[in-house]
Amino acid sequence: QVQLVESGGGLVQTGDSLRLSCVASGRTYSIGVMGWFRQAPGQEREFVAGFSRWGGVATRYGESVKGRFTISGDNRGNMVYLQMNNLKAEDTAVYFCAVDRSTGITTASSEYDYWGQGTQVTVSS
Repeated sequence: QVQLVESGGGLVQTGDSLRLSCVASGRTYSIGVMGWFRQAPGQEREFVAGFSRWGGVATRYGESVKGRFTISGDNRGNMVYLQMNNLKAEDTAVYFCAVDRSTGITTASSEYDYWGQGTQVTVSS
């Protein structure tokens, strides 16, 4: 099992920045990919970004956040960060950290094995 805890959410205004953090514990050796998803009320869970160290650092982003969000990880491989710049009202959602034991970065939430409880990000316009 891998346990995930997110932090860094909050209430900001349009154009502001936030940095989310996620720390993994437990069987962290099984981590292939660490990713971020988000879910707004009444909407499906959406892939935001993914990070992998297998075969060299690799990242992948959802179309709606490209150029504004940056995902990164620490050298130990048990933390991942999401730097969110130029936030928009449509970025408002609960943001979840997730782990996939496979090594390819997939955008499908069904492929991820472990999930955090989520952290709320609210962007006021």
